[in-house]
Amino acid sequence: MKKVVLAILALVITTSTLTSCKEAAKKAEDAAEATENAMEEAGEDLKEAGEEAMDKAKEMGDDMKETGEKAMDSIKAAGEGAMDKAKEMGDDAMDKAKEMGDDAMDKAKEMGDDAKDAMDKAGDDMKKKANEMAKKAEEATKDH
Repeated sequence: MKKVVLAILALVITTSTLTSCKEAAKKAEDAAEATENAMEEAGEDLKEAGEEAMDKAKEMGDDMKETGEKAMDSIKAAGEGAMDKAKEMGDDAMDKAKEMGDDAMDKAKEMGDDAKDAMDKAGDDMKKKANEMAKKAEEATKDH
């Protein structure tokens, strides 16, 4: 009789431990999935922000170009003698505006790339941690 009671007790303990381990593994899996989804959303948000920054930089470059063109039109009206010198200045201004626009675009792209790389690394790290947690949960389930 004692052996039967002990066997039943051992069966109950084993069953509850196995259920608990399965629940822990499921929770770890759910957490990993939620983390992955959050990382994907954050990556999309960063991509959008980078694209918006690039659009703003392009807009700024276009505005500077338009301003330079307007300045050129005004200078042409001022006369032929001053026009050569003004054209030179306008060209320099256009070059500077283009250079500034290009620099702004490069910086925005670099920032977007850096942000994407950071998010990719964070996502990889989170996936690695989630996989480790799932593996530990699986090992714990196997042990019980």
